Amino acid sequence: MTSTKISPAPRPAEAPAPLVRGYVRRGAWSLRFDRRALFVCTLLAALAAVVTLFAVGTGRFALTPWEVVRTLAGQGPPGAEFIVMDLRLPRAVDGILVGFGMGMAGAVFQSLSRNPLGSPDIIGFGNGASAGALVAIIIFDSGMAQTALGAVAGGFATAIAVYVLAWKRGVHGYRLVLIGIGASAVLGSATSFLYVRAEIGKAAQAASWMVGSLNARGWNDVWIAGLSLAVLVPVTLLYARRLTMLEMGDDTAAALGVPPERTRLVLLAAGTGLTAMAVAAAGPIPFVALAAPQLARRVTRSPGPNVLPAAWTGAVLVCGADLVTQRITSSALMPVGVVTGVGGGIYLSWLLLRERRSGRL
Repeated sequence: MTSTKISPAPRPAEAPAPLVRGYVRRGAWSLRFDRRALFVCTLLAALAAVVTLFAVGTGRFALTPWEVVRTLAGQGPPGAEFIVMDLRLPRAVDGILVGFGMGMAGAVFQSLSRNPLGSPDIIGFGNGASAGALVAIIIFDSGMAQTALGAVAGGFATAIAVYVLAWKRGVHGYRLVLIGIGASAVLGSATSFLYVRAEIGKAAQAASWMVGSLNARGWNDVWIAGLSLAVLVPVTLLYARRLTMLEMGDDTAAALGVPPERTRLVLLAAGTGLTAMAVAAAGPIPFVALAAPQLARRVTRSPGPNVLPAAWTGAVLVCGADLVTQRITSSALMPVGVVTGVGGGIYLSWLLLRERRSGRL
């Protein structure tokens, strides 16, 4: 008589722990949010505020962070009010707004293209805004408002061209990136031609602006950036959930009730507007839109687009780079784009190496 050994039934695999999410409901309105992402955004906003205090206090007329706070409250040292309120604070606030917009635009484009290289300064949207602004500066000798309009027009014209050329039964990630890189090369040649044809004074002014700089920024630049964000940020946040569904594929998004192409068009328009705003307010500061979404994703540990954390990460990157430029030169003469360009080049090399090792390149 043989005995049969009965093995116990296999235990079901444990499901991964769900993300800790918060839930708020007021009448017919409800809101879900990731508590870790909210904590990260709060922490990044506080960090941006601290860095701004140090940046505003840096210069030949040095101020401690406490003296900067007292000056903002109207109780600062003699002569500090003009330096803080009229010279340094507009520059710092403009940097935060520009970084915020660039980080959010980078998150939108990288999510739409499903590619970490799909940022507006890589796929040509930033170059389109830059070319439009250069046309306004060099050819029409325009002021600040006209330059901003030129940047917006150039950015949207490039976005339309890239979208049409990338269309083939829909717009897909790698095709959008490849067409955008080609458009970026064409626009780079066009801007070089504008430099050659320009007078020496205008060419020098345009070259300084093209590096990406916060020098001589005033409250008018802050108003341009602030009004643009007030219009575009709510639209982007409203469509952020749909952006998450688009990452799962057009068929899945359509099955869940999200129209893919209409949603993609709205998000492309919002991302292009954010990019054009940033270029108009501070010039094409490189690599912020590329790095901010990836850094935010690693901090929040969330696979989604992380639109708001990416925006605050971009704000910290720009105001931190501005502080570094002032600490290096003891003045505000070095363009902030120099620091972001060096750091972004190192980051891009690391990102390409990582993509190659994972087999995606």
